Amino acid sequence: MSSRGLRSRQSSGVSRIRDDQITDLVSKLQLLIPQLRRGRSHKVSASKVLQETRNYIRSLHREVEDLSHRLSELLASTDIDNDQAAIIRSLLM
Repeated sequence: MSSRGLRSRQSSGVSRIRDDQITDLVSKLQLLIPQLRRGRSHKVSASKVLQETRNYIRSLHREVEDLSHRLSELLASTDIDNDQAAIIRSLLM
C-alpha cells in the first residue's frame, strides 16, 4: 500500500473518531437542556441542540442578572453593617 493511501485512511479514521465524539457530546448536551430533555424519544439535530443550548444559556444569564439585582436591592434595604454588605457584594462580583 502506498504511503498516500495509508495517510488517506488514517485521516478518515481521525475524522470518524471526531464525528463520533461530536455526536456523543451533542447527545450529552441534549440531556442537559430542559426543553430538549422532555423530547428525548425523538432524534434532534445537532443544530437544534446548539440553538436551544444558546437560548438556555441566555435565559440563565438573564436569571442570574435578575437575582443579582434583587439581592442588591435587598442588601440596600436591610440593616446590615457596611462591612458585611461589602463582603457579600464582593462574593457576588
